[in-house]
Amino acid sequence: MSTNSQPTDYFGLNIPFLDHLSVVPEYSEGGKARISYVVKPEHTNSFHVAHGGLIMTLLDFAMGAAARSAFNHPLGAVTIDMTASFLRPSLGKIVVEGTVLKAGKSINYCEAVAINEAGEITAKASGTFVLRRA
Repeated sequence: MSTNSQPTDYFGLNIPFLDHLSVVPEYSEGGKARISYVVKPEHTNSFHVAHGGLIMTLLDFAMGAAARSAFNHPLGAVTIDMTASFLRPSLGKIVVEGTVLKAGKSINYCEAVAINEAGEITAKASGTFVLRRA
């Protein structure tokens, strides 16, 4: 949770799990989204690098945010499927960028990359998202 105990605005949504992780929303517009996160010791695995599940969470959210931004969709995007590849360990500050590859009326095809402080891609993902209806 943010330091003033107010929920963080994740591009119009309150997402307690991302607050718990201290994910920083940077932008989400025109089918692109960017978030950042600094790896904390309690979010590492036995190799003392970011846990793969954490990285998948970041990739998933960045793609969903990108999908929502393609149409300024106020509600969430639901993950239908997601595939991730881990290329190298994630340490320090991680920036995750999501992009819509193809936007439909309700189904969006997206990709995301996690980038370390050296500018190297540490993980990448592709996913299919459906825009939530009221």
